[in-house]
Amino acid sequence: MAIKKKTYMLSYAGQKQRFARSVVAGDFVFLSGSSGRTMETGEVSSDDAAEQTIVALDKVRAALEEAGTTMDNIVKVVIYFKDMKDYEKVKQTEFAYWEKHAPALAAEPPASTVCQVVSLSKPNMLIEFDIIAIR
Repeated sequence: MAIKKKTYMLSYAGQKQRFARSVVAGDFVFLSGSSGRTMETGEVSSDDAAEQTIVALDKVRAALEEAGTTMDNIVKVVIYFKDMKDYEKVKQTEFAYWEKHAPALAAEPPASTVCQVVSLSKPNMLIEFDIIAIR
């Protein structure tokens, strides 16, 4: 039996990307990596990890709403760091974001993994979030 799947496409600065913004399969929502790149320009918002985190989580929130769910339904978060020195700043910003936009996550956080990578897709990207949620 095939699982029903729906794909939501991604555009940066009006340019359709060659990968999905999200894929809904059954009751699961899988997001492509969300970074500090703004939707309007496709460029990284700043050289500050906290600001990049807010931009990334705003994109996560919008993608989940487009797919028919909310941030409160996030079950797994993976954060890729260019440099682990940004860990505390990013985690504090992430928790403050949950408190404001997804109080259930602040009370019952999702499973989480963090790791440092050699590089991300743009040289000035500092973080990238990989999210799985349910509907």
